[in-house]
Amino acid sequence: MEKIKISILSIILLAFITGCSEAKKDTGTNIAEISDEALLDSVQRRTFNYFWDGAEPVSGMARERFHMDGDYGRHDKNTVTSGGSGFGIMAILSGIERGYITKAQGLERYEKIITFLEKADSFHGVFPHWWNGETGKVIGFGDKDNGGDLVETSFLFQGLLAVHQYYVNGTDAEKALAARIDRLWKAIDWNWHRNGTNQLYWHWSPDHSWEMNFSIRGYNECLITFILAASSPTHGVPAEVYTEGWGEGGQIIGPHELEGYKLNMRYQSDAGVGPLFWAHYSFLGLDPNGLKDRYADYFQEMKNYTLINRAYCIRNPKGFKGYSEDSWGLSASYSVKGYAAHAPSENLDEGVISPTAALSSIVYTPEESMKVIRKFYSMGDKLMGPYGFYDAFSETDNWYPQRYLAIDQGPIAVMIENHRSQLLWKLFMSHPDIQNGLKKLGFESPYLRK
Repeated sequence: MEKIKISILSIILLAFITGCSEAKKDTGTNIAEISDEALLDSVQRRTFNYFWDGAEPVSGMARERFHMDGDYGRHDKNTVTSGGSGFGIMAILSGIERGYITKAQGLERYEKIITFLEKADSFHGVFPHWWNGETGKVIGFGDKDNGGDLVETSFLFQGLLAVHQYYVNGTDAEKALAARIDRLWKAIDWNWHRNGTNQLYWHWSPDHSWEMNFSIRGYNECLITFILAASSPTHGVPAEVYTEGWGEGGQIIGPHELEGYKLNMRYQSDAGVGPLFWAHYSFLGLDPNGLKDRYADYFQEMKNYTLINRAYCIRNPKGFKGYSEDSWGLSASYSVKGYAAHAPSENLDEGVISPTAALSSIVYTPEESMKVIRKFYSMGDKLMGPYGFYDAFSETDNWYPQRYLAIDQGPIAVMIENHRSQLLWKLFMSHPDIQNGLKKLGFESPYLRK
């Protein structure tokens, strides 16, 4: 066992040294000579490695976090995440298509992940936020949050349904994997999480039942949860759960303007807009292009949502160092004093830039986000490590922690791939259950006309 530990540490150290030397080599004075495509591929490949080389070895799942200094505090580095793994599962698909790994390697990893999920703790088919990756036993996210997490399960299955579509017409082994994913998908009891209402409730605990009492209401990161709940062929919820719960009987509509950009929806934030990951998580598989319902044109809404974030950072009302048109992006991430949901308002801005914010928005703001990628890449190993850009930094506080979070790394790799090829969008949106769910809820999408 000791030899195994030493071997793993050696691999990690080698990856770190290699990554840093490559960053120095690639991000010096010649940054202007690197093409956009080459730059995107470099960032995508490094970020993919968080979910490949950096995965928890027993389960194959994404570690919830990875700290280069080895200091995890009260957390265990073997803690794996359901939602972050869903993002990583999609990143691995892009890695197969980009040739970072072979198809055989990808299939083997997915088989390991599915074997883990088939045996791991679940509750009415719903998975928890965290598990121990070695045992599959739930790790509580909070005092009463030790059961099913419907939203994190949604993020996981957004990825798994894309994998299903990738393999469903493949070899016998690939079809077998798709069938196993389908069984897990059909086992989720979305109706259980209604708790007898036309709402969806985020959490259920075998010890505390519905005590958290957190109904999911728009707009935040949870649109995908309602779409999957409506799409289930076995436990699908009626459209009223969407309109009365997420849409709050129409109250989700709240036209307003910030930083000169118009929004049509009311956001679950006193600032009128929230952290930038709200424009990312639901849209890793759900293609916002041409996606419309009674509440919004989602591409235009999320583009303006991103531009508000950028414009606020450029205006920089609190005078933080380092904010500019090529260094912006406020989202939930590590912060100087712990963890915070940074957003474009003076109450929620702590001078911390989160690379995932602008990079994962590349599908909405390609030119603006490329400027940020070039700037961050030019900062070398201060900001870049073996698994891509570190989670957050503050020039004001001279704070550059060498730490990663799965939920922030995943959207970078996935959205860069969607920007380059639309791969994950095409796969997820091709699933017949998803198309049925979107129709049930009254959505328009180019995928529904094919």
